[in-house]
Amino acid sequence: MPIYMDLHEIPGANNNDLAEAHKKDLAIQNDFGVKMLTYWYDAERETAFCLVDAPNEDSIRELHHHAHGNIPHQIIPVDIMAVRSFLGRISDPLPDDFGHVGAGDPEIDTAFRIVMFTDLKDSTAMTSKVGDDKAMKLLEVHNRLIRDSLREHGGSEVKHTGDGIMASFASSDEGVSSAITIQQAFAARNIEQPDESMYVRIGLHGGEPIERGGDLFGSTIQMAARLCAKCEPEQILISSIVRDTCGRNGLRFVNAGRVEVKGFDAPVEAHTVSWGNTL
Repeated sequence: MPIYMDLHEIPGANNNDLAEAHKKDLAIQNDFGVKMLTYWYDAERETAFCLVDAPNEDSIRELHHHAHGNIPHQIIPVDIMAVRSFLGRISDPLPDDFGHVGAGDPEIDTAFRIVMFTDLKDSTAMTSKVGDDKAMKLLEVHNRLIRDSLREHGGSEVKHTGDGIMASFASSDEGVSSAITIQQAFAARNIEQPDESMYVRIGLHGGEPIERGGDLFGSTIQMAARLCAKCEPEQILISSIVRDTCGRNGLRFVNAGRVEVKGFDAPVEAHTVSWGNTL
């Protein structure tokens, strides 16, 4: 059966309410030929998202209607591996040694994610400059430096773009910290091997998996990619939502003003991240 994700806008609810609703869904899912895989709940933004294996959208609406009455505001088909890449799981969390966070447990993570794009400067020209074999080795170094940072900061690689990587983070702190680590790693290597210097641009934006009328993280991906494209080499450019949700001490942001972003109606306020002496 197809896999769907639905969006519920639920002002005034809490974690316990969502846990109980999920239990009610699980209790009668077989009556509607539906399998509830898991859910996410964002108390701050008052939204919930269900991942569902179902024959069609109507069966999901009917299940929710009879289980608890919370009808989805939107349902979209999704690729389950893309969901795993962005959100880290496609089933209810397993209980830990203390029995916490099981199916329907009130402790559940949000689906808000930070999306990061990296882009290697002059990647196309690199092959003609150093040759295919050398360019491939340099690209392997590029990949390793970025992936080392993703592992260090809990990032999930969503896609390799050929001359960069798209990744997802559960928090702005980790996303920005990873971007800083990447720039510092490239800067250190460029000092050690100036004849093989590589420079990357990095853009970050945050959002929820479903926007009205959109695909999975559709506008979030587009904005992160556009911010990356606006960067100078060695620069990190982030949206206001990333800056505003950062809580890590010591981060330094510089307002870059309102930036015209292709595909978006209005300019967006952007900020650069100072990383040269950041610990």
